[in-house]
Amino acid sequence: MKEAKKTIGEIVAEDYRTAKVFEEYGIDFCCGGKGTLAAACIEKGVDPAALIGDLQAVKSQTVERGHNYSSWELSFLADYIVNVHHNYLNENTTQIAAYLHKIADIHGAKHPEVVAIASIFDRIAPELSVHLGEEENAFFPAIKRVDIAKKTGATPAGKDLETISHSLEKLVQEHEDIGEAIHEIHHLAKGYSIPDAVCNTFVVTYRKLKEFEADLHKHVHLENNILFPRAKRLLER
Repeated sequence: MKEAKKTIGEIVAEDYRTAKVFEEYGIDFCCGGKGTLAAACIEKGVDPAALIGDLQAVKSQTVERGHNYSSWELSFLADYIVNVHHNYLNENTTQIAAYLHKIADIHGAKHPEVVAIASIFDRIAPELSVHLGEEENAFFPAIKRVDIAKKTGATPAGKDLETISHSLEKLVQEHEDIGEAIHEIHHLAKGYSIPDAVCNTFVVTYRKLKEFEADLHKHVHLENNILFPRAKRLLER
């Protein structure tokens, strides 16, 4: 089966609606997107034919043009990531951290996992802030300038090419690190299932963590599987 030889990232990049199917099968499509569908099925003990059937069912539906991220101009995609996903992180990260500390203080004795989750979140929050800053202040502007230069037949600035080359490897590794931390949080929170006899803040915190993870998955997918490969092609002479 041809589809089985494609990477998870390639499949989701072609049609983001397939992400939901991979999520249902517990298959990572963002940081783990470099593996093939066949390899993912072996790892998860999934029937490839069943998975491919579900993917085809989703892809057979009419695509909304606005959701075809692979067709977007590179500059537009970068702006979308900033306006949607960076803004989401800027608006929610501090609040989630505060909620985590509150429930750790109240419920930590009975639910030590929330203390561990708060500690992990405290570690990745500043890392995320630095990561977003590098993208917004250096990487994305360099991509836009080189993209315009290529389209107009001009010679891209060497400094911009160096910025893209240097940032690509660094940003991918940071995605891996943050992805591992989120996986650990997901595991500690048992998939964000709400324990009995906890306060409303606990419920809200777990729901916001689940939303945070979902947004981060899409965010990293758009970069790792669509924007970064296209940025890498800008380095080709």
